[in-house]
Amino acid sequence: MKTKPPNSEKPFNVPQPIRVDGAGGPDLGPRDVMRDLENPDLLVPPVTDSGLVPNLKMSFSDTHMQLNQGGWSREITVRDLPIATTLAGVNMSLTPGGVRELHWHQQAEWAYMIWGGARITSIDANGRNFIADVGPGDLWYFPAGLPHSIQGLAEGCEFLLVFDDGHFSDLNTLSISDWFAHTPKDVLSANFGVPESAFDSIPSEQVYIYQDQPPGPLASQEVQSPYGTTPLSFKHRLLAQAPLQTSGGSVRIVDSTNFPISKTVAAALVEIKPGAMRELHWHPNNDEWQYYLTGQGRMTVFAGNGAARTFDYRAGDVGYVPFAFGHYIQNTGDETLWFLEIFKSDRFVDISLNQWMALTPRQLVQNNLHVGPELIEHLQKVKSPVVKHPGFTYYPK
Repeated sequence: MKTKPPNSEKPFNVPQPIRVDGAGGPDLGPRDVMRDLENPDLLVPPVTDSGLVPNLKMSFSDTHMQLNQGGWSREITVRDLPIATTLAGVNMSLTPGGVRELHWHQQAEWAYMIWGGARITSIDANGRNFIADVGPGDLWYFPAGLPHSIQGLAEGCEFLLVFDDGHFSDLNTLSISDWFAHTPKDVLSANFGVPESAFDSIPSEQVYIYQDQPPGPLASQEVQSPYGTTPLSFKHRLLAQAPLQTSGGSVRIVDSTNFPISKTVAAALVEIKPGAMRELHWHPNNDEWQYYLTGQGRMTVFAGNGAARTFDYRAGDVGYVPFAFGHYIQNTGDETLWFLEIFKSDRFVDISLNQWMALTPRQLVQNNLHVGPELIEHLQKVKSPVVKHPGFTYYPK
């Protein structure tokens, strides 16, 4: 069957896999033009890209949506992004009153509230309880094995959950309804000291998410434990932190030093203004799992041995950087780029290429790279995670 070339009527500028140096050629066959428009650096890789680097991008929009009365969820695990072995992510929304039922995991749960508000509850092994409300920009952390729940407040909510195991699936958790459904009623009767008839209406399978009424004021749901409340808060107000302001944006770092309960997950909330970039750097402690909140950007990852690859990201995407691989993130749009850098670690740690060079003998750097004073004199001994140098910024074509 004969068809017109996709750009014959030119409804918009159809990108082609042709580099400015003439490499490549037109693609006139079947193709997903909208996908190509979202991934210009995959269609036309920078000339510096080389070698084989695995896929380091996945979008929540390409995942299965689990719909329930009371909310929805979708997840990215090693099934969707095989390179991401250290962490898995779940994007979840709860309606006003919607409940992520009482449950627990074999993995720790770290969370970032994107919008709205929720009430979270938990207890520890000593019977000390925790009940709190969380809003936009707040975090929570539940250590592995501790039971908890999440309920949407009057406006509902949406949040990101991160688990410290890339193989984790939120659809395969330990839930109170599931346990009740698979425990004989005479055993339940003996355990709680009530008639078997008390369990006539229990769910027959895992509930997962269900619809309820929005909870009343926090004080109205307070439960006094004879053992008191948990000594460490499971909640942290990330946006209340004073950010590290830089020439190109800001960074807020959260780990066990300022959120003590968070022993296995560390993170940074990064702001990159238009024309700015997250500087060339790497992390010496673990892989990096990223979640893009607003804007759009591109990241090149250097894997060593002549291998590097560039990916484009936008809100709702997940990025990944293997342990110690060099990388940077540029804002490629006209609005501020916000994203989370998340690590399976108790501390946030990074190495700045600029700072490393500045704190190394000058002659050694000059001879190694064949550079002169023009560069050497501009090296910075103080780390600046997000940079924007007048006259040396990147703007998309």
